[in-house]
Amino acid sequence: MGLNDWLAIIGAIGGSSTITWLITFWVNRKTNARKEDAAADSMENENERKQVDWLEKRLAERDAKIDAIYVELRQEQASHLEEIHKRHEVELQLKESDMKRCEVRKCIDREPQTGY
Repeated sequence: MGLNDWLAIIGAIGGSSTITWLITFWVNRKTNARKEDAAADSMENENERKQVDWLEKRLAERDAKIDAIYVELRQEQASHLEEIHKRHEVELQLKESDMKRCEVRKCIDREPQTGY
């Protein structure tokens, strides 16, 4: 088979456009491979960016939830401390009334122990 036979076969298959495509493919094969690698890297980077954005959003939601829980905790602690202060105040009043109690029974002029 000679060169004319090969050209006739290629011409029958696709004509001159096939020859042009083969030459272009052969010349640009390394460039095309680099473009495909760059496209794949770009898609990987985009997927990683989306994953980072999703994780940052989830982290922000959790931070907001934790902040709300801390606000609720501080409110409960404040109400608990307020209740403790009220109880201590009542205990102090009870001790004060205990100290002012008169020891003399059935006395018209009662005087407390402290002299009040």
